[in-house]
Amino acid sequence: MFKIKNDFNNYNKIIMNELNAKHIKILLVEDDDVDYLTVQKAFEACNIINELIRVTNGEEACDLILSKKLDFVSYVILLDLNMPKMNGIEFLEWLRNDAPESHRNTSVVVLTTSGDPFDKKESFNYCISGYIIKPVDTNQFVHSMSILGKYWAICELPENK
Repeated sequence: MFKIKNDFNNYNKIIMNELNAKHIKILLVEDDDVDYLTVQKAFEACNIINELIRVTNGEEACDLILSKKLDFVSYVILLDLNMPKMNGIEFLEWLRNDAPESHRNTSVVVLTTSGDPFDKKESFNYCISGYIIKPVDTNQFVHSMSILGKYWAICELPENK
């Protein structure tokens, strides 16, 4: 007989400690305040304590990258698609083609309400790591963030030098 349930919580803590130990920052590009709070609460519930940096649109994300504040830092991007000023697809195009060379391979996971096949195809054309449609149910959202945290914990990320 397996002891999966009892060992699962310990396993989760070990995996999340590995993510935290990598000192990975998470850049959240999200214009909606409620969605931002939902991500924060989900991270807390999953024991993801990595620094969460939020900007509210693609232009602000570009400005942050160009400011060099993310140089020499390992980070991943959680990207909404439907935003004012510069949407997620436009940001992905900039990131992959016009961003400083050291940032072009940054891991990006799209976190959006859009299930539009065009949005999915366009996002993957820009080499995203994943596409998550925001679950409406809070428990499902927390579960999705837990899985994402584990994914980041076991993946090796490029350094931004």
